[in-house]
Amino acid sequence: MSKDSQGIVWEVFIRTKAGKPFRHVGSVHAYDKEMAMENARDLYTRRSEGTAIWLAKAEDIVASQPEDEGAFFEPSNDKPYRHPTFYELPEGAKHI
Repeated sequence: MSKDSQGIVWEVFIRTKAGKPFRHVGSVHAYDKEMAMENARDLYTRRSEGTAIWLAKAEDIVASQPEDEGAFFEPSNDKPYRHPTFYELPEGAKHI
């Protein structure tokens, strides 16, 4: 557990308006989720910047590493049908 004298590190994600995506805005330290939510609210939404908050313990976030870029992402390169350039749009198609 990534605890120090300030508590657990929590990553904070804010949604600015309903229907908009959540965006990572920073981190807070707290000893539990309630304290983390209050700290995130006080720090990142004090000027009404958000309508919703997501929190995740930093230790629970899993991410790819830059050194893994080639081996991790190359399997998709041999599947051209996954790229939008593989398809031709029909005439009259809108919003695709």
